[in-house]
Amino acid sequence: MTEGFAEAPDGTRLWWDSLGEGPAVVLCDGIACDGFIWKYLRPALARRYRVIHWNYRGHGRSGAPRDPARVSIADHARDLVSVLDHLSLDRAALIGHSMGTQVCLDAWRQRPSRVSALVLACGSFGRITRTFHGSDVLHHALPRLALLVDRYPDLVRAVLTRSPVGLSVAASRWLGEVDALRARAEDLAPYFEHMRLLDPAMFLRMLAAAGAHSAEDLLPDIDCPTLVVAAELDSFTPTRWAEQMARQIPNAELLRVEGGSHAAPIEQPALINDRVLRFLSERVYPDAEASG
Repeated sequence: MTEGFAEAPDGTRLWWDSLGEGPAVVLCDGIACDGFIWKYLRPALARRYRVIHWNYRGHGRSGAPRDPARVSIADHARDLVSVLDHLSLDRAALIGHSMGTQVCLDAWRQRPSRVSALVLACGSFGRITRTFHGSDVLHHALPRLALLVDRYPDLVRAVLTRSPVGLSVAASRWLGEVDALRARAEDLAPYFEHMRLLDPAMFLRMLAAAGAHSAEDLLPDIDCPTLVVAAELDSFTPTRWAEQMARQIPNAELLRVEGGSHAAPIEQPALINDRVLRFLSERVYPDAEASG
């Protein structure tokens, strides 16, 4: 494995690492994530491809955004292109989870010639704060949450950093946000550990920007191979939005994960790994061979 830093257009440092050899595949996280969702898919891909994972600005080992206001989906897509440039990659297949779906779509908008394929998992084309849990409650609550963070930053930070990770994992399973039978506590814990480290104000700005973004207009024009993964019980981005996206993208394939939640890639890895690998080998990189 190799790792390093690329530089965003505004000078923000962007961390990346690379595993395996072959045609390039880039993994794009959801908001507040640091790669936990790729625990099983990444090593499976790395047997055949060069797999690059990177951190959004303000996430993981990447630096905080030089300009706090530059946390839009378009900013993340430009950052992704900067990582490709830094690694001298002309083209790559992009795999996005949750908000990463929007980042991948906007990267195609900005640089379609650099995108060889799209795998869009447990996400939608946009306006995610209006569809969370099937309602627009989050959209209307965000301004109040932002005001709370602005007025009491130390209190909010203390609450977040002192919340037991084990309790958060248990709550997510009890509330049905993940598949309680398939989602392992040790697979979920890294998400909550990383969430505690984020700047709350930046997170809310980024979430609001993702909620204001939509790539619906470009879906009929996408001409690269596309696989959409929709989880039946996904409460974060309900299935109907992923299915609509698959219908609007010409020749897109749809994998419906029965019983899956927003964390489907770590709940049913055998199903998803097999389908993604088959998609890449059949429609994107037919000449790539497994190594090792």
